[in-house]
Formats: sequence, C-alpha cells, structure tokens
Amino acid sequence: MKHVKDMTDYWCKDTITGKYTGKNVGIAVLDTGIVPHPDLKDRIKGFKDCVGGRGRMYDDNGHGTHVTGILGGDGRMSRGVHAGMAPGADLYSIKVLDARGQGTVDGILRGMQWLLKNWNAYGIRIVNMSVGANLELEDEKGKELEQAAEALWDAGLIVIASAGNYGPGEGTVSVPGTSKKIITVGSSDIIVSTGGTHTSYYSGCGPTHECVVKPDVVAPGDQIISCNSRFGIKRQGPYTIKSGSSMATPVVSGAIALLLSKYGDMSNVEVKLKLRESCERMEKNQGWGRIRVPELLDSMRLS
Repeated sequence: MKHVKDMTDYWCKDTITGKYTGKNVGIAVLDTGIVPHPDLKDRIKGFKDCVGGRGRMYDDNGHGTHVTGILGGDGRMSRGVHAGMAPGADLYSIKVLDARGQGTVDGILRGMQWLLKNWNAYGIRIVNMSVGANLELEDEKGKELEQAAEALWDAGLIVIASAGNYGPGEGTVSVPGTSKKIITVGSSDIIVSTGGTHTSYYSGCGPTHECVVKPDVVAPGDQIISCNSRFGIKRQGPYTIKSGSSMATPVVSGAIALLLSKYGDMSNVEVKLKLRESCERMEKNQGWGRIRVPELLDSMRLS
C-alpha cells in the first residue's frame, strides 16, 4: 500500500530536515471528537463538545481521531511510518458529529460560531472540516453553513472542507464545500468498484449552484492508514484504515500547516493562491490538480 506522503512527494529538503513540521500552528478539526491516542495526546490543546456538552475529550465514532491523525499524528506507535502531514501542529477538536458520524446543521453551526469567537485566543490558523451536508439539505440551511464557513474565512482563518462522497455526477459537492471562498478538497483516488469487498468513494464534483468549479484541489483519500480511536480496546491495534474525501482533506490541511510554519505571516488568500500554483494538473473534475508538498513550500514560487 503506497503511503500518502509518497503520493504527495512529501519528502523534500524542508521536511527531511524536520525544520518545518507545523510547530506552533493551531488547527481546529470539526468532526466526531478525539481521543488521547499516543500519536496525538501531547499536542491536543483543546476540546469543545457541541453534541453532548461533555468537558472531557472523547470520540464515539472514530472518524475525528482518524482525520486528526492524518493531519498531525507524530507516528510514535509506528516508529514514524504512519505519522501525519504536520506532526508538530497544535490540535484543537470541536465535536459536531455524533456516534453515527451524523450531525445537525445547528450543531455544526454552534461549533463554527464558537470557533469564530475563540480562534484568536487559541492561536488557531486552520479549520479542517471533513464534514458535509447531504444533497437533500434545504437551500436555506445550506446557505447558513456556507455563510458560517465564509465568516471564518473573512476573519482570516484558512478554512478547508471536504467535497463529500456523492459524486461523480455534476453538482454533487457537499455544503459548505460549495463556498467559493474556502478551499474544497476531493480525493484523487477514483476507483471503479469491481464487485469485490472494497467500497468506492467518488468525490463530489462541481460546478456548484453558483457555477463555481469544485473541488479546488485533490489529495490521496483511498485506504488511508491513521489513528484508531479504539486502540487498546479488545486488542485493537493503534491504526485503522478509512477512505473518502474526509481523508483527503486533512492531507491538504496538514500541508498548509507546514507552509505556515515556514511562512507564518501568509494570509489565507495568499495560501490559497500558493496552493493553486503548486498543484500537479490532472484530469477533468480535479480542480487545480493534486497537491505537491515540495512545490507548495518552494520559496521561489511565492506569489
């Protein structure tokens, strides 16, 4: 199984030296929560529960812990083999989805509103939203999610959302990934099911209802190994495998954390432009193309 870092050409001068790891870059993950997995626990700086109102961190689904591991796990349980993209980043978990991985629009909005009020105090720069409303969502509710995501962007945060898995037809991007302001991520791994046990996940595709091309960028999202929230329970191992645009999204979030650890004064607009010019062009419905870490971090290509 090819590692996600190999598929993004992760190992370049800036990352091999360990100089840029996302250190001191705060990343908020809106998802199902988080557990103090060994690969994560030393850098979990905050937890907010918008579902059950609990004070102690938990993840009763496992999706959030897996996503956070892709983004910022340090890989200590695998001697670094399964480390995430930005193993030095500061991690903040905002639980907006329940044990089934589902949530209400109001619950997600509460998490986004809390973040809008508190991001500056915690030093959060990046928002990872591996969540998305289904295509049957009422237009009014969808617009609320879009507007909330854009309010975070307008405040200066780098908001990164998944394109969802309702593709490959046109107009299948999940909300709030439909927003023209934020960065929307699809999976670069499009696998045709052959009737076996493997489930195919087709990323949502644009154009959106406002004729915006989406997703903006793609990253590996199929069969990704990351942190298992049930590690140690009934002899379960430290890692598990999940697929979807949810897994591709933290690849991009983590790569941007590397960029901010090198160029900390970049604005969200500058980051978006740098991301756009550094991608490897791909086939139709792949936006700007696939993320490439060396090109993203290349100072000679700064706009």
